[in-house]
Amino acid sequence: MPLLDIENLSVTFATATGPFRAVDNVSLSCDGGDILSIVGESGSGKSVSMLALMGLLPFTATVTADRLEFDGRDLMAMKTRERRKLLGRDIAMIFQEPMSSLNPCFTVGFQIGESLRKHLGLGRAERKERTIELLSLVGIPSPETRLSQFPHQLSGGMSQRVMIAMALACNPKLLIADEPTTALDVTIQAQILDLLADLQKERGMALILITHDMGVVAETAQRVHVQYAGQRVEEQDVRPLFESPHHPYTAALLSALPERATKHGRLPAIPGKVPGADDRPNGCLFSPRCAFTTDLCRRSVERQGAEFGHALCNYPLEQGVPRGHPDPEHIGQAMAEMME
Repeated sequence: MPLLDIENLSVTFATATGPFRAVDNVSLSCDGGDILSIVGESGSGKSVSMLALMGLLPFTATVTADRLEFDGRDLMAMKTRERRKLLGRDIAMIFQEPMSSLNPCFTVGFQIGESLRKHLGLGRAERKERTIELLSLVGIPSPETRLSQFPHQLSGGMSQRVMIAMALACNPKLLIADEPTTALDVTIQAQILDLLADLQKERGMALILITHDMGVVAETAQRVHVQYAGQRVEEQDVRPLFESPHHPYTAALLSALPERATKHGRLPAIPGKVPGADDRPNGCLFSPRCAFTTDLCRRSVERQGAEFGHALCNYPLEQGVPRGHPDPEHIGQAMAEMME
């Protein structure tokens, strides 16, 4: 039984122009000890999916799912108070932009200690001892002196380490890291990723890493879940996905990696943008940006089986060539344009 099991999760927001489905029938699972990466451009619904799991969406959001289970427990049927006890203790989340995620009005020691008081019922002396231990664990020097500091007194990398310490305070079974290296310089990014990987290995917890950086995915993940415009478009283990992606969107993301682009002299970009509430096409949502689009794609889209990474595509890629595409001449021209 997977630790986290989500089936057909949808999130719909009420907007001034009508309902907007930001997450559309997304399914994923994560076993204990796994590192799963959710990847996609901004606007793909990655963060919204996990915020729905955490129950942190605004009142304008409607969340539905055929299954939303954690450790065999149905989160949808759980009472609010019971779910709050679970969140932050067994499931923890590191949010984007640590400088704005920490409360500027309270000290570092107080913010970490509150989680220990609420979920573990520790006394003041125990909280202080445990907080110092956590800050030391995440590589913060002189942790005793940091307890009385406010967030504005910390650097970006230090703030992110505090966020990680706070998330680890109650020894969660699942840690969700939402763009944990956003706004950090390259050196600090590497340190934070190494820290997360080491902590995951030491504690045996599951880690879900949300990112748009395929380089981060290659270094860290075991399995990859690709989202586009709120839909799951592919899911594979990391090595097969990098060697042979089956969805054109995944292939386009990989082709934009600098180390791959240097072969052709310039960095390729995916044309267009992720569709929003007012410009969602019929059929395949990626069809306006895809080099292999046909009239069928503009009408409907079919999900493939596990052998093609559950790709949401009528013509899944097989060794870089769209399988079953009706126009071989168009394929050759499209692939030549992609290689330019």
